[in-house]
Amino acid sequence: MPQPMNAPHDDSSQAAEQARILAEALPYIQRFHGKTIVVKLGGNAMTDDALKSGFARDVVLLKLVGMNPVVVHGGGPQIEQLLARLGKKGEFVQGMRVTDRETMDVVEMVLGGQVNKEVVELLNQAGGKAVGLTGQDGAFIRAKKMVLPSKDEAAVDLGQVGEIDSIDPAVIATLEDGGFIPVVAPIGTGADGTTYNINADLVAGKLAEVLRAEKLVVLTNTPGVLDKDGRLLTGLTPKKIDDLVAKGVISGGMLPKIDAALDAARSGVKSVHIIDGRVPHALLLEVLTDKGVGTLIRSK
Repeated sequence: MPQPMNAPHDDSSQAAEQARILAEALPYIQRFHGKTIVVKLGGNAMTDDALKSGFARDVVLLKLVGMNPVVVHGGGPQIEQLLARLGKKGEFVQGMRVTDRETMDVVEMVLGGQVNKEVVELLNQAGGKAVGLTGQDGAFIRAKKMVLPSKDEAAVDLGQVGEIDSIDPAVIATLEDGGFIPVVAPIGTGADGTTYNINADLVAGKLAEVLRAEKLVVLTNTPGVLDKDGRLLTGLTPKKIDDLVAKGVISGGMLPKIDAALDAARSGVKSVHIIDGRVPHALLLEVLTDKGVGTLIRSK
């Protein structure tokens, strides 16, 4: 069958657009070469096979052009699925999962096993060299029991939910030096050996701070932080965020993301982004293009 008369023109236009995109990426590749980028992959962003494979290819591409991506993953939906099969219902307080001993067993099984190994395998299949670890490995995340105040100032017992005491970056540095991509499950260890379920956003934020990361990118299942009318907000400052929390615009599972983003920005991470992991190649759009996507958090 003869080719349509406009086929050469179409091919030329497509090639020109591809060349433009590559040229646009060059200054970002140069700027971020050798820099650490912490990427938090939410469990909700891991429910589509095509998006998961695309995410893995994007991370490997960043590594191959000279950046140092570190992946921290969640696994909320996967934990919920296993709890439901066991006849147990998840409970949340201020965006944090209440974690009794039985739930902690499920958390370790899902985060340290199922989800971590899946992300590692996706990255390896995409041509990377990924290594999975939890905060227990090399004792690199030390944690303590988290206690949340309630509105009447009484303490809320969340069970084996932890907050970060310290992070030793030596394990991550060793892996990066060896050309590996670290994949971190958010489980920490207390001084007495107790394991703790730590919110993945908090781990990603603290890790970005300790590693002096250039960027913290949080992939979630929303376009970013939205106002009451569903419009995307960006360029957020601590004062603006306080106003949004007070008005109830930011609530639930978005609270830990915002807290982690603010803490990271205040602690020297140059830019923090909350982006929509459901958008194909959202990570590349954020890191390597002029426009970017999602919500930018500034320290001031």
